[in-house]
Amino acid sequence: MEIRVLKYFLAVAREGSITRAANFLHLTQPTLTRQLQNLEKELGQKLFVRGKYKISLTPEGMILRKRAEEIIDMVEKTEAEFNSLNGTISGDVYIGGGETESMKYIADIVKEIQSEYPEIKIHIYSGNAEDVTEKLDKGLLDFGVLIQPIDITKYDHITLPDKDIWGVVMRKDSPLAKKNEIKFEDIVNLPIIASRQMSKKYSAASGFLDWFGDKFDYIKIAATYNLVYNAAIMVEAGIGYAITLDKLVNTSEESNLCFRPLSPKLESGLDIVWKKNQVYSPAAKIFLDKLNNKLK
Repeated sequence: MEIRVLKYFLAVAREGSITRAANFLHLTQPTLTRQLQNLEKELGQKLFVRGKYKISLTPEGMILRKRAEEIIDMVEKTEAEFNSLNGTISGDVYIGGGETESMKYIADIVKEIQSEYPEIKIHIYSGNAEDVTEKLDKGLLDFGVLIQPIDITKYDHITLPDKDIWGVVMRKDSPLAKKNEIKFEDIVNLPIIASRQMSKKYSAASGFLDWFGDKFDYIKIAATYNLVYNAAIMVEAGIGYAITLDKLVNTSEESNLCFRPLSPKLESGLDIVWKKNQVYSPAAKIFLDKLNNKLK
């Protein structure tokens, strides 16, 4: 497979049309069609379902799309790293993490870097621990911010100074809003909007299993979320109560939502991690040096 052809494939997958993709790529339609046919022949799989007005991906095509995106990202990241070796310090730093107020420490470092090295670009990827570690292990991210407890033995890491507090986000007109803190018996029969880590599959690695003890199965999980912004919209719509970290949802006086901490108190620390023995680009090395100077 050639990188060029993978880019052609991704353009067609994105546009949903051979004609539109050919126009975008400045190719003739027959040329693009031939390249795609050769790719299908090379892989021995049908990648597209060709409809009357739209072209869509087969299950095999969806697999290739995910892999092709990772390959192209890695190629572009590698090219940028080598380009940064010439002359002015420039390049890209890729950081992934969940939603947490502790990202302010990362923001402070990024501000310093941009002031001293304006040619360095910082790219932030938002995702849960599973998403971030997958991309970190594949080399698509340089650093990851992970919520404890989580197994980080295969990474180098620095623990961030603050801890985040878990609680429940609810509508202000909810009867629970009159309480100062939320206990298990307060939510046991209520529809809960939970992060994916709070599902039973991940609970042992998220700290929730200890908090719920043997009562976890009694929780009524009505919906799950990856990013809390969408969870807040569901709460405001009256779908349920979101268990999340404090200070991530707008609970100001103007908001219809409020936050109440769990009782007993449940806190999570955070670690910023990176792969052991990794050779970094000059840009990523500058970020790591500043991280060590600021937080160690």
